[in-house]
Amino acid sequence: MRSQYNTQAIKKATNLTLNSDLLAEAKRLKINLSATMEKALSQEVSKLKRQEWLEQNSEAINACNELTEKHGLFSDSYRVF
Repeated sequence: MRSQYNTQAIKKATNLTLNSDLLAEAKRLKINLSATMEKALSQEVSKLKRQEWLEQNSEAINACNELTEKHGLFSDSYRVF
């Protein structure tokens, strides 16, 4: 699947505020915070971009679905299932 952002972009330091107990457990378990946060952000960005695309294209999607409901698909006569 294609990434939603430039995976080769320069890394930038940032500050986060986290639950202190959760952070202590993550450190104890040797969790790479940067990699974990980057993965979580990537997933959230993908999810929100998908929702955004669906909202922006909902009218066209609905029109296409209505057309298909009314007229069927050109390939309907070739289906074997």
